[in-house]
Amino acid sequence: MTIEKTTGGTGAGNAGSTPPSQAQAGVLPTPRLVPFDAPWAWLAAGWRDLWTQPVLSLGYGAAFAAAAAGIALGLAQMEVHALFLALAGGFMLVGPLAAGGLYEVSRRLGLGQSVSFSDMVRAGVASRGQLLFFGGLLTFAFMLWIRVAILLLALFLGSTVLPPPSQFMQLLLFTPSGLGLLIVGSVVGGAIATAIFALSVVAIPMLLDRRIDFVTAALSSVQAVQRNPKPMALWAGLIAVLMGAGFATALVGLVFAFPLIGHATWHAYVDLFGTSDSGG
Repeated sequence: MTIEKTTGGTGAGNAGSTPPSQAQAGVLPTPRLVPFDAPWAWLAAGWRDLWTQPVLSLGYGAAFAAAAAGIALGLAQMEVHALFLALAGGFMLVGPLAAGGLYEVSRRLGLGQSVSFSDMVRAGVASRGQLLFFGGLLTFAFMLWIRVAILLLALFLGSTVLPPPSQFMQLLLFTPSGLGLLIVGSVVGGAIATAIFALSVVAIPMLLDRRIDFVTAALSSVQAVQRNPKPMALWAGLIAVLMGAGFATALVGLVFAFPLIGHATWHAYVDLFGTSDSGG
């Protein structure tokens, strides 16, 4: 197989992608090479989709933000406020799965089709359970993330009973044990996040678009990252900044950031692999 380099822009030509029949047979679709600044084009396309269907998109973002707020409230009631940072990171791990309805909106807009709330809800039915398997993988990663956070808190601070957020931040930044927790937690968390990002960055859109198994989708996602390390590193950074801003604004920013990232992720998939509708 050959790899065609695109010249930029989302949804570039379909040369260099594997036909659906080969993907169904278990052969990995071949990702295209994309330019370093491609993620900015994905965001621009996602922004257009968001404002083409603002009610559906922002409603989806509001639901995601409400779910995050509910979990954050639960952590507050259990007096484990410091785990909110781990929660924010964990939500980025499961975000690709939660954005399935947004991918469907962008897919339909790209085909010039109408889209409704029921279309978003039914997204993924054709995957025949493969999304459930992938969802199990991401849920396991999320639980591992939280367990590691609790373990590191116990190892470095001697307890999982933590002070209020303001005191915890002083402890984290101005004590040896806190700095150790910050450094080791960042390294371990970064390793987990990098692995899950590579496995899932375009895997869910691929499962929604093609009749393939979740292992093929995950390996194809990893291959896309391996062949486009700089653009995908930029994309990971942009996702982290947007989601971080969403959490830093008392979750209000998530109403906009989450659907923007979801729509843009669909365009990232199209740019890298094409779509089954277009023969890519």
